[in-house]
Amino acid sequence: MPARFWPGREYPLGSFYDGFGVNFAVFSENAERVELCLFDNPGDRSERERLVLSERTAHVFHGYVPALRPGQLYGYRVHGPYDPTRGLRFNPHKLLCDPYAQAVANEVDWRAPMFPYKLGHPDQDLAMCEEDNAWGAPKAVVVDNVFDWENDKHPRTPWRDTVIYELHVKGFTVRHPDIPEGSRGTYAALASESVISYLKKLGVTAVELLPVHEMVDDKMLVDRGLRNYWGYNTLSYFAPAGRYASMGRRGEQVAEFKRMVKTLHAAGIEVILDVVYNHTAEGNHLGPMLCYEGIDNPTYYRLVPGDPRYYMDYTGTGNSLNMRHPQTLKLVMDSLRYWVTEMHVDGFRFDLASTLARELHDVDRLSAFFDIIHQDPILSRVKLIAEPWDVGEGGYQVGNFPVLWTEWNGRYRDAVRRYWKGDAAVTAELGFRLTGSSDLYEGGGRRPTASINFVTAHDGFTLRDLVTYNHKHNEANGEENRDGADSNDSWNHGVEGETDEPAVVALRDRQMRNFFTTLMISQGVPMICGGDEIVRTQRGNNNAYCQDNELSWHDWEVDARQRSMLEFVRRLSAFRHEQPVLHRKRFFSGGYIRGSEMKDIVWFRPDGREMSAEDWQNPHGRALQMFLNGDAIPSTDAHGEPIVGDTLLVLCNAHHEPLPFVLPAIEWGERWEVVIDTRTAAAPEIGLPTGAGESYVLESRSMAVLRLCPKQEPGAKSAI
Repeated sequence: MPARFWPGREYPLGSFYDGFGVNFAVFSENAERVELCLFDNPGDRSERERLVLSERTAHVFHGYVPALRPGQLYGYRVHGPYDPTRGLRFNPHKLLCDPYAQAVANEVDWRAPMFPYKLGHPDQDLAMCEEDNAWGAPKAVVVDNVFDWENDKHPRTPWRDTVIYELHVKGFTVRHPDIPEGSRGTYAALASESVISYLKKLGVTAVELLPVHEMVDDKMLVDRGLRNYWGYNTLSYFAPAGRYASMGRRGEQVAEFKRMVKTLHAAGIEVILDVVYNHTAEGNHLGPMLCYEGIDNPTYYRLVPGDPRYYMDYTGTGNSLNMRHPQTLKLVMDSLRYWVTEMHVDGFRFDLASTLARELHDVDRLSAFFDIIHQDPILSRVKLIAEPWDVGEGGYQVGNFPVLWTEWNGRYRDAVRRYWKGDAAVTAELGFRLTGSSDLYEGGGRRPTASINFVTAHDGFTLRDLVTYNHKHNEANGEENRDGADSNDSWNHGVEGETDEPAVVALRDRQMRNFFTTLMISQGVPMICGGDEIVRTQRGNNNAYCQDNELSWHDWEVDARQRSMLEFVRRLSAFRHEQPVLHRKRFFSGGYIRGSEMKDIVWFRPDGREMSAEDWQNPHGRALQMFLNGDAIPSTDAHGEPIVGDTLLVLCNAHHEPLPFVLPAIEWGERWEVVIDTRTAAAPEIGLPTGAGESYVLESRSMAVLRLCPKQEPGAKSAI
């Protein structure tokens, strides 16, 4: 052993700089030998030095290099049997990235032999490749984590007050005219004054970032001149993606990410990460060898029982992480804690979260993964969002996640789309979705905020495309339009694609206003898909995962139509924040609350009569009124005082013709004023209020929100 190479310690895993040198530690239960390789530059064809990690403690190979500094590039070569039929794929000819790398210096160069087997060989992955790939392999970076957070604090916005904005770091900022060109598309851009001002005016309290873990562009995409734009192809669960850094990739990306978080926090905006712990970038048995496969394949991946050459695939990407193995579970938990404690993020949205719950085959809502998070003093306090499905049998688990968790409510999305499209027999379903989905969440002891409400997200049509196309148009992806969902509950309103026909454009705009208004008046947590507020289009592509270009990027040169929609959404968001009855802590009871003279919620027909069970089951019912009592909120504020707000009346007309709505009898309120009417983007003109029992005509396919006027004292004059 060289004099400059010491035994080191088994903890912490990864590379750790202590001010005097660097400790390296990597777990492998089945490896025979591990070599640490040091590089000077990302493209070096061979390592400057190769050191054997001869110390092994509890399956962790470790060593310490004195005087080594942050910025050092490194990787591992791991020795052991190459026997895919037994699930073992060790190949020391392939340089491997550290699973605990906190920064990665370079992208994969697919010109290098990145596959562990001989491409084109008749035995496929059984024929081991002995070509060295070091010059094209991603290399880990030793990072110095010293950073001045000053007085940074998590905003800890209550779920009930949260408005989420889903965005892509690059796509949101790369064309922004107020950001210097050298910073566009980066973490620094997202922390710019212009971006933060925009988010604040929109009423956003949290940004949900599409994946920012270090990722890989699939070879098949690179060969077609495309990239994995969305980033659901993770290489490293600790490293912020270097492609979004403006200052460099030798650790600078870590500091830049931290500055972004600190700046957003100072503005009161939380940072939620979309994380992909269900699979990695290594694909199936014919995929490349980048990290986990070559370090300890049976530890990190779910292999087919009885035939471990192949991978269990609950994700549709070729592999699934083995959450049954303690080390893989530890990797995920260590990663989550790192992003909270070291990077100060505020929460996570778990991609295909049902995969994480699979102990054996079926989805188990009480799996070890959820148990650990539930008792963890750090992770149990952050925002936890599940995408509650995967592609395996029994994977659709909306409503079945434990307490502490919120969920992307796919049933909300579907019900709202179908209602405004005019589908039959949707009214009862819509009623549950508008009121927080008690049928899904109340039985498990959860609150309305368990429901993340959304109409559109990154995966699928934009809102503009939802009202512009009946069919997907994904030809640009190079997969002959086979990719992406075929069922979108979309409606083109008579013309497929863009048109200048005034009547069609007006109806599409009204429908978009309907979707936004529905989202903002629903109980639960609203999520806006970034760009919908400026009527962004992807020209009918509902699976733009590989489109790192103008098709996906936000165009900030907006016309009058887009400006009008933006102002409408800003006004809607501000209204939601002002109205406690729109973001209650608890579900509606339908009864009398705290001595109130009226129920907390009442449903009316368009003729002003209360809805009956038969009305809810009427397949042709497409119109309703929802009375929300601001005086019957069964919660108190932080000081124990009752929460009281305005009483609202929501009118919805999904019929193809205008309908007169008779306002409820005087016992429910004497006078109402219109605050929102989606027939126009402009704010309603201030005028004489509408009285009880009078009719208010709603345009076809539109909705309105009315506010109960305060009772006037005898002799007082009406405000005009």
